[in-house]
This record gives sequence, C-alpha cells and structure tokens, in this order.
Amino acid sequence: MSKKGKKAARKLAKADRKTTHDIAAHRDTVPARIAGLFGELADQPQLITASIGTIAAGLIVRRPDLVRGGARMLAAHLVATAAKTAIKRSFDRTRPAKALRDGHRFRAGDSTDHELNSFPSGHTAGAVAVARAASREIDGAAAPAALGVGAIAAIQPVAGNHYLSDVIVGGAIGWIAEALVDLAFDRIVSATGTISSDR
Repeated sequence: MSKKGKKAARKLAKADRKTTHDIAAHRDTVPARIAGLFGELADQPQLITASIGTIAAGLIVRRPDLVRGGARMLAAHLVATAAKTAIKRSFDRTRPAKALRDGHRFRAGDSTDHELNSFPSGHTAGAVAVARAASREIDGAAAPAALGVGAIAAIQPVAGNHYLSDVIVGGAIGWIAEALVDLAFDRIVSATGTISSDR
C-alpha cells in the first residue's frame, strides 16, 4: 500500500474509533440498554430457534415456502457463523465498551476473551444472512427482515458491542454467506428437478 493509502486508512480507522466511542459513551442510558436487549434477538441461539421454528411452522400449516425459507435461513446462518468465527479467531479487537475504559487494541491474535472479540460483528452477520434467506422464499418477509437487520446493525455501536467497521464487515460476511447458500440451493434444485418456489 502506498503512503497515501496508508495515511487514508489510518484516518478512516481513527474516525471509526472516534465515532463509535462517541456513540457508545451513552450505552448506559435506559434507551441504549433497551436497544441492547433487542439486539440480542440476533444472537446465535435465537436465530437458530427462529430458523427451526420457521421450518416447523411450515410443516404444521403445510406451507412449503416456510419450510424452504427456514432451511435456507438455518443454512445461511451456519455458514455466516463459521466464517465470522474463523475471522474472530484471527484478530484481537477490544470491544468499544471496554476500550472506553482500558484503551483500544486491534491486531492479529487468537484471544478467546469475549471483550477482545469485537471484529467482526457476528450478530450482524447472522442477521443479514437469515434475513436475506427468508426474503428469498417467504412472501412478505423482505421488508420486515430488512428493517430488523437495520435495527440490529445500528444497535451494536450504541450498546458498545461493536465498532462501525465491525458491523460493516459482519454485514458483508452475512451477505456473502447467504449468496453461497443460495447458489448451493439452486444447484440442488437444478440437480433434483425440485421446484424452489410456489410462485
């Protein structure tokens, strides 16, 4: 990278830290705490439960779109989780809430300390993957899923859980993971001759 590129990258990283720290400074207010609780809807157990629940609901009410949507949601979540976990194991980054007390650190590393696993945002990765998967098959899911993902992503810096850059990278991971799952599902459909949509 050129000197100019390195300088621009440093400025961007500094802006990322400052903006997130300014936002996270209000994390102990009642609205921020409530938002943080809402953000936990995108934790791994909750997303897995939602995916399996969608499959179960589809089987009970005999809606193939729900069954397919739930299967896509679960597969996309698992791929996104695997990808974000591999990246988290390669970097140590202090979460904003801790950085405000003890200083920021971001470097290659393999710490398993939750407070040093800010990068990338797993909640955002999972939420994006699941929302995109649901919107492919389930009628009417696209708009609420997009709103939910936007809220989950916005909450992460507010709660002091993640930097803006963590959220952006997490979103990209979720997007790519779901695209890979979609490609795999399309190939399975093509190979088996199964119809992938009721529409």
